[in-house]
Amino acid sequence: MSCFLSDYHYELPLELIASHPLEYREASRMLVLHRESGQIEHRAFQDLTHYISGDDLLVLNNSRVIPARLYDASGSIEVLLIKQKDPCHWIAMVKPGRKMRVGSTVILGDTHVRVEEIFPDGTRLLAFNHPPDLERWGHMPIPPYFKRLATAEDKIRYQTVFAKEPGSVAAPTAGLHFTQEILDQFSHTFITLHVGPGTFLPVKVDHLGDHEMHSEHYQIEDAVAERLNEHRALKKGRLLAVGTTTARVLEALPAGKIFPQKNATSIFIRPPYRFQKVDALLTNFHLPCSTLLMLVSALAGREKILETYRTAVEEKYRFFSYGDCMLIL
Repeated sequence: MSCFLSDYHYELPLELIASHPLEYREASRMLVLHRESGQIEHRAFQDLTHYISGDDLLVLNNSRVIPARLYDASGSIEVLLIKQKDPCHWIAMVKPGRKMRVGSTVILGDTHVRVEEIFPDGTRLLAFNHPPDLERWGHMPIPPYFKRLATAEDKIRYQTVFAKEPGSVAAPTAGLHFTQEILDQFSHTFITLHVGPGTFLPVKVDHLGDHEMHSEHYQIEDAVAERLNEHRALKKGRLLAVGTTTARVLEALPAGKIFPQKNATSIFIRPPYRFQKVDALLTNFHLPCSTLLMLVSALAGREKILETYRTAVEEKYRFFSYGDCMLIL
């Protein structure tokens, strides 16, 4: 049943982790996996046009990453803003926790911040004396496995060209490969899911049935719901999710007609889950033992995915957020 964490481990040489983007967004390689036959092709991302027909509909996540990471003047205290409660109150992750107890104060940029409450998961409720100017003082929340500080380049490249709605603390990375010119070649629409810190957090239980999936907020606008319903009614062409965040939203929707909505999902997609709406997926290569690896395993089969990942390692694909991509058909 593939219900243990160890079922989703694979060996990855550290040198294959892409800690910086390529010079050009569209220059990534693309591994194509055909689910039925198991055939693997090694292509370039710009070859995506060869696999998408005029009847297919691409769905992308237009959430915008906010510069949510803040440091005090000494650099010894790090704060990652997660959720805004009101202009002066945020829920945040902090490091180190011992310096941020209830009542503790710190200066972040030009604001004075006080710890109001500590929640059971270790996050804090922070009170700012005035709304923080994130564009001035905030840093892009690049993944910790980059093992470096964010740069000016990350403000541009750790953001999709179609990012619109601010709220994510991690990029929907499958969309990073697109230029506007490439996107305009496809029939497409957008959902919004704000990627939360759960994308950074490892699974800490051995049996996956004990894992509590993080919840993320999403929105489907009127025109998007209409577009999705029209596509389904035509009964031809595939629904291709660009990224696991998009796939989670689509699969979280109830059966039947899709309605405009603001909602949240904590759906945990793993084998033996059977996809109901998504026919194909464009995604990056994911961390070992991650819930995202489990999601793609549900779509293509765990053994097939792990074998494909072994091939990707042998072929020296670039892994994770700034890495190459994989098209699952």
